[in-house]
Amino acid sequence: MTRILIALFALGLAGAASAQGRPQSPTLSCAANRQSVLANGAIVLGTGGFTYDRFVRDRSFCQFDETTFPAWVPARDTPQCFVGYRCKNVSPWDD
Repeated sequence: MTRILIALFALGLAGAASAQGRPQSPTLSCAANRQSVLANGAIVLGTGGFTYDRFVRDRSFCQFDETTFPAWVPARDTPQCFVGYRCKNVSPWDD
């Protein structure tokens, strides 16, 4: 009985997904924020408080009906840091 409980406990620990915190742009330097986007291609960055957005390296990380717009975030060393792009829908039907 004890072995069964230990096995179930171990499986429960292994299966539990721990939440990963997203990087917060105001706590990182501008270069570190930019490098995160370049290295990952697409990343969700916290931009302060409870706000966040998805930033991409280029259009290849967007949906087929989206295009890119330049994106700036607050960084530790500058209030406006160009980190890459945001994907935005350009469909005329969404206005």
